Amino acid sequence: MANGRPPADEFGRPSRRPRGGSANEEGLAALGREMRSGDPAKVANEQGLQALGARIDASGSGSPKLRRSGKPKWSAGKKTVVILTSVVVLAAAAIGGGYAYLWYRFNQLSKVHIADEVAAQSGQPFTILVIGSDTRVGESAAGAQAFGSAQQVTGQRSDVVQLWRVTPSTKSIQVMSIPRDTVVSMLPPDNSQYGTYNRINSSYNTGANQLVKTITANFGIPINHVVEVDFSGFQDSVNALGGVYMNFPYPAKDAYSGLNITTPGCQLLNGAQALAVARSRHYEYYQNGYWHFDGTSDFGRIQRQDVFLKAMIQEAKSKVNPLTVNAFIGSLHEGVTIDDGWGFNELIGLALTYHSFDPSQLAGQTMPTVSSSAFGGLGDVLTVTQPATQQMLVNIFGSSLQTPSNPPPDVNGVAHQPPTITPTTVTPTTATAVANGGHAAAGSGATTTPTTTPPPSFNPTNCSG
Repeated sequence: MANGRPPADEFGRPSRRPRGGSANEEGLAALGREMRSGDPAKVANEQGLQALGARIDASGSGSPKLRRSGKPKWSAGKKTVVILTSVVVLAAAAIGGGYAYLWYRFNQLSKVHIADEVAAQSGQPFTILVIGSDTRVGESAAGAQAFGSAQQVTGQRSDVVQLWRVTPSTKSIQVMSIPRDTVVSMLPPDNSQYGTYNRINSSYNTGANQLVKTITANFGIPINHVVEVDFSGFQDSVNALGGVYMNFPYPAKDAYSGLNITTPGCQLLNGAQALAVARSRHYEYYQNGYWHFDGTSDFGRIQRQDVFLKAMIQEAKSKVNPLTVNAFIGSLHEGVTIDDGWGFNELIGLALTYHSFDPSQLAGQTMPTVSSSAFGGLGDVLTVTQPATQQMLVNIFGSSLQTPSNPPPDVNGVAHQPPTITPTTVTPTTATAVANGGHAAAGSGATTTPTTTPPPSFNPTNCSG
């Protein structure tokens, strides 16, 4: 482990009210207060809410869309994903919470306007940019002590940059992670502050829309929706579910993220412990009498995030009682922001469509990169490798890809347009695409597929409590 403290661990418009808003918002708010009390006896219509959820769930096979009147009717096209953790959480909400109350909670979510996102086409695959923000703004005193205050760690960086490709016709989801140290071409106004080339997470300091523009300009990936999750949002959502189970084959620690697992085995992680796992880039595990260091840094962290994501989906699917669902949804407005293009019916539609989604089928891959020292003061950075990167993009995003206007630089610091690639027929694996010490190897031609390796045996895995 390097000596000294590493660099900061970089983990609008007002909300639109849906047309035909609730005629009894005050009553819904009162219901919310009753549910938050934690006493099931105080929820006057809990059975009615559950029955309504059951009817909504039973209608899922016909792909309905809920009208303003509340009657089912919908197109199978517009389906979306919510938060970094799990699309299935909203399925639990739909089953246990009831349409009207979810509408009330939806209006409480923070919204941001993304001018450069592209409207999703009905019935077609679409892409969601999921951002894990390391902003300290709004952190509690405990959070400031653990992560540093907003004065100590200024601005915001994208600790997590994931692109979720959702295909409604096959009910599949592919997740591609971009390592935070990947060098990209900066766009105005970032280039005046950060130079022509810099880490991708730097562009998020200007805002979510700037990161959307940067990804599209460098890789030609149109973004249809955005979800931002900060430290408090992550922790609160885990706590609202009652924690998440993970199995640690060995004791584990990370002095920088706060991870401290003293005993091996399947154990329930609370929000703070789960965040420490998801943020860990200096992971150590105790085996054969001494501590071993995982030197893969951000690549190891991405692998552990993929495992945690599946564990949280599984946990969410098992929690369908109204009180837990209410606690979860109530926690989202504190640290989760969605773009204002999301429609409430879209979210309900997604929940109903993906409520039976098997988390083991979540396909997680990492953009192929290689270390480079061609960027002077940037220190240790990564650059994309070709044609492996373009092969992965074509396989995931297909014909939606555009010609990049500002392609990223190669290992020598020279920007090139990506090669022409033919899609392969290989089904994406659930293993993170990493090789050669954590960096994906470049392919050798149009038919080359990304190299994949299973996660190391010392990493935590899913388990049931």
